[in-house]
Amino acid sequence: MLPALPLKPSRAHLSRLMKIWRSAGWPSHDAIEIDLLAAQWVTLEPQANGAALLRLSPAGIQLLASSRQQNQRAASAHDQLAEQMARRLQQDGRIVWHELSLRAQLSQKDEAAPSSQQSWLTQESEAPYGMSDSAPAQHSWRMARPDLFSVRNTSQAKYLQPQVHEIKVSRADLLSDLRHEAKRECYQWLSSEVFYVFPADIAEPEELPPEFGVWLLHGAGSTGDTAAGTRLELARPARPVNRVKQNNSQAHELPFPVWLALAKATPLRRDDAPAAQTELGAPDDSP
Repeated sequence: MLPALPLKPSRAHLSRLMKIWRSAGWPSHDAIEIDLLAAQWVTLEPQANGAALLRLSPAGIQLLASSRQQNQRAASAHDQLAEQMARRLQQDGRIVWHELSLRAQLSQKDEAAPSSQQSWLTQESEAPYGMSDSAPAQHSWRMARPDLFSVRNTSQAKYLQPQVHEIKVSRADLLSDLRHEAKRECYQWLSSEVFYVFPADIAEPEELPPEFGVWLLHGAGSTGDTAAGTRLELARPARPVNRVKQNNSQAHELPFPVWLALAKATPLRRDDAPAAQTELGAPDDSP
């Protein structure tokens, strides 16, 4: 048997390995399978009828297991940081939702950029139900999913101060997110302030556009783990996104689709607060 060809596994390789693991192993005879066979992550087993089936080798199974563990560690660090930031926002008197699916409007310049075949983007000629008739006749809508969405606990709409906090635990993830202008525009349409939250050792606040606020996690180490001993620091405030004038002052009006989504969703509960106080506490009406 020839020695295995050294090969760095790509997402396409890992995806095909998983498909072979879940299927009967019928070969596709394409370039990806050539790589898998050359790296000896799969074997080709002849059958009695003259056909051949693909089977994962011990090396292929080990590769899938290792990739799965790495993904779990990354998700765990992300979830821990999101939970820590959510607790901080709750302590500041805010109502917090985690990974809400919110419909956001894009400007005219973004209509031609994304492919019309992408399911999350639709071109429409009229505003969605509940939106003002004064909305542009032609616009683009996209489903956004911010890590954390929060509003102040107040009974006055002008004091809601909706915020989006995006959680990043690796430099690659942060830089990838910053390259998506349409995604950032969605966050700004949904909220009055947008923040990025990440470990202090993966980027400097000056590397982000100046309109975004920055929260840094200190003491996380190279893995981004948010165990005991870490702390959050507001390194830079966000520039408010003001879209609506009210009584000669600027205020952010929460779009109706966001109101509807919040009405259907359940906010995160404060584990350190009594249930009665959480549900029946008096709202904060201060500006």
